Amino acid sequence: MKKRTQQLRSACTRGMAGLFVLGISLYGVRANSQELKPVVEKIVKEGNEHSQLEMLAHELFDKIGPRLVGTPQMLMANEWAVEKYTGWGISARNEKWGEWKGWERGITHIDMVSPRVKSLEGTQLAWCPSTKGKTITAELVILPDLADSMAFQQWLPNVKGKFVMVSMNQPTGRPDYNWQEFATKESFDKLKKERNAQTEAWRKRISKTGYSARMLNIILEKAGAAGVIGNNWSSGFGVDKIFNAYTQKIPTVDIALEDYGMLYRLVESGDNPRISIRTDSKNNGTVPVFNTLAELKGTEKPDEYVMLSAHFDSWDGGTGATDNGTGTLTMMEAMRILKLVYPHPKRTILVGHWGSEEQGLNGSRAFVEDHPEIVGKLQALFNQDNGTGRVVNISGQGFEHAGEFIKRWLEGVPKAMRDSIKTSFPGSPSGGGSDNASFVAAGAPGFSLGALNWSYFNYTWHTNRDTYDKVVFEDLRNNAILTAILAYMASEDPATFTREKAALQNDRQGRPTTWPAQVKAIRKGPVPPVN
Repeated sequence: MKKRTQQLRSACTRGMAGLFVLGISLYGVRANSQELKPVVEKIVKEGNEHSQLEMLAHELFDKIGPRLVGTPQMLMANEWAVEKYTGWGISARNEKWGEWKGWERGITHIDMVSPRVKSLEGTQLAWCPSTKGKTITAELVILPDLADSMAFQQWLPNVKGKFVMVSMNQPTGRPDYNWQEFATKESFDKLKKERNAQTEAWRKRISKTGYSARMLNIILEKAGAAGVIGNNWSSGFGVDKIFNAYTQKIPTVDIALEDYGMLYRLVESGDNPRISIRTDSKNNGTVPVFNTLAELKGTEKPDEYVMLSAHFDSWDGGTGATDNGTGTLTMMEAMRILKLVYPHPKRTILVGHWGSEEQGLNGSRAFVEDHPEIVGKLQALFNQDNGTGRVVNISGQGFEHAGEFIKRWLEGVPKAMRDSIKTSFPGSPSGGGSDNASFVAAGAPGFSLGALNWSYFNYTWHTNRDTYDKVVFEDLRNNAILTAILAYMASEDPATFTREKAALQNDRQGRPTTWPAQVKAIRKGPVPPVN
């Protein structure tokens, strides 16, 4: 009994000591927040009064342009970023992560020459072959609705020497918000029902050929088609999604909805339209590809890291302004501000501008694989990759104690900015489909800074409208300031992030949700993968 009493007394003593230490720790955090306030005020002042965002956006989007992996423009962007960081006094480098298919976009000419003359809006898809200096002129044929794959094989010789239209004709060229505002409910419901039925019918039309959409393009090429014509239209806002081509010798071209619909109707009515296409792209063989990294070396804990993160590459229908130029510039501006007001951080602050996110997070996955010494000592990574809007969501990514840390770091953020941010703890460990997922999969704290939509998925994401004029610079300034403060607070935090994983709830089918497993990075990729 005496022994048991001594054990209880000892346990109580340890418990009281723990509470005492916790109290001191919490007091220290609150006191520290007040001590950190002058630096936060300097971050806010610099970000608001001396922003470089408009200048950086012009140079990156207008002058360098789109940054498709494996293109000269991507390499130009890598070199430009290093030059910018160096000019700000920040150590920076380009680090090779692998190889990719080198390709360079040239001029694309698409014209209707019969039954009348009209220049058409469209572009060749990424990695599309050139027409070798020639202009190809031919009739068009629509992929027919046939009974089965045998019927398709019998029809296939008809494509020889013709451009084949492989996308359905949209029933309206007006975005859905027009219908919601002006149409009767009955007419809008009718449109949606008809469009859904038409979309499903076209899916079945493709399926009955016996091939996937990708393989169908290859089969048409082998059958002697002059080229493949499509329209990847986003029905919500009426813009074209720009992806990659699968043909190796003939052009694959996306034509804007208005012109595609006109051509489709002319073919259907028997008016036999003819178009001419010239694509002047270049195949540059296999080329090295890079991540751009920059660093502010830590003073007290140089082997612990806070990381800023955004993918640098883009599709090349537009100029990659909101996917992910805005995320890129947020991180660059945050680093510039930190160099001025916090040049000697407690922990090392790194920024990663990743290559080939669009093809499978390849650049960030390679970094995780190549740098376990950084990933293992990562205090936090903040990634932004969903457009130009203000950051309004932060998830704990499935880490048990993420809420304790992120809430503490947000204490340093001005109230007006902090109050608009919704947090979710412990959150899901999925990573959200961007580069922070590469780190979360390795058990490291990688957090996504989720932004307001600004019609991102309907209007600018992977489209030919993703250009400078879609950037909302006021929101971008907000994000750069927020990111700089979060990096500063995480760097100064006396506690090291704890990586315990939260117990995950079952999914809707009753299966336990599991943490993602890290996948080996793609180190060579001469042939672009499927989207």
